[in-house]
Amino acid sequence: MHFANTLRVALRALRRNTLRSLLTALGMIIGVAAVITMVSIGSGAKAQVEAQVASLGQNLITVMPGSFSSGGMRGGFGSSASLTPEDADAIAAEVANIDGLSAEVRDRNQVLANGLNWNTNVNGVGPDYPYVRNWPMESGAMFTEQDVKSLGKVCVIGKTVADQMFPNEDPVGQTLRIRNLPFRILGVLSSKGFSIFGSDEDDVVLIPYTSHMRRVSRRTSISMIRIQAADADKVAEVKQSVEDLLTQRRRGREPDFTVRTQEELASAATATAKTMTGLLAGIAGVSLIVGGIGIMNIMLVSVTERTREIGIRLAIGAHGKDVLTQFLIEAILLSSLGGLVGVAVGVAGSQALSSYNGWPVLVPTTWIFISVAGSALVGIISGFYPAYKAAQLDPIDALRYE
Repeated sequence: MHFANTLRVALRALRRNTLRSLLTALGMIIGVAAVITMVSIGSGAKAQVEAQVASLGQNLITVMPGSFSSGGMRGGFGSSASLTPEDADAIAAEVANIDGLSAEVRDRNQVLANGLNWNTNVNGVGPDYPYVRNWPMESGAMFTEQDVKSLGKVCVIGKTVADQMFPNEDPVGQTLRIRNLPFRILGVLSSKGFSIFGSDEDDVVLIPYTSHMRRVSRRTSISMIRIQAADADKVAEVKQSVEDLLTQRRRGREPDFTVRTQEELASAATATAKTMTGLLAGIAGVSLIVGGIGIMNIMLVSVTERTREIGIRLAIGAHGKDVLTQFLIEAILLSSLGGLVGVAVGVAGSQALSSYNGWPVLVPTTWIFISVAGSALVGIISGFYPAYKAAQLDPIDALRYE
């Protein structure tokens, strides 16, 4: 029998039991829809984290104080105040392929202005900070290298601080007091939103790091050094050069610093999202297995119900492979159509969740193909045994079946 004729017979058999066919396909629809929805939620969360990491800056390398070991005392990551402005100056002077660099001192303080007060992050940074962080100015300008050298009492504020301290006013040119020291506002940073850790990036005041160390915090060490490599291909080379230089400056002492690239930060930040996506997809994939079992069950019932029909077909000249092909096609059609409908339901469900809960969702095209192909494969696997059983029926016994 030609394939077209076999396909026509299979479709006719499915139409004869429309309701049962729809209910059988429902298991596959639910399974595929669950896979698409869960993967879309996980992929959306992963993409959001990656975008937030990218917002930290392009080709970013971060140097942070690391662990220390001195005599019998040992400390873990971040326990050593080991980075100094001289380290930052040495990196800027001696490491090639650097496009920007900013030392950074981080702290929280109460600030006063315009008869209002606000507790915020007061960070000491270098003039390259907005460039390294890919953070443009909304108004005004960043302070200069001369302000850093002269311990200038100037600052740049984030959008949240501007809204809280200067509602309905232009803060540029006004005075902000930090620890009762007056700092002139030079500019306002554009809004950046929340970080991957849930903190408000715009809730910040930037001042020259020298002013922070000498006038505000009275510190001798810096919190971190942010470096922007000149090119993405140079990141690994710059990282290695920074590690070599800082190790050399320690003169044989155990390294008390940590150097991380943007890719490493992204990998760490997205690890949880990847794990959750895999778990959600695995749980949803169980529905596909359940749907496959349902298809096998119905096909076995169908073989039993149509035993006489199979016997007649075999008696008038049909071959066993024709019967096997027919039942296999029925199973594949049920699962594939269920898979296609499931994709549509999953995409619609993902968008509905995004609109209702505000969750970021991203429907990966690859997973759409995987889901449809997977549903077809489930149909082949679950339909093969009933089809094989039908093909092996003896025509005489089948014709006698009541």
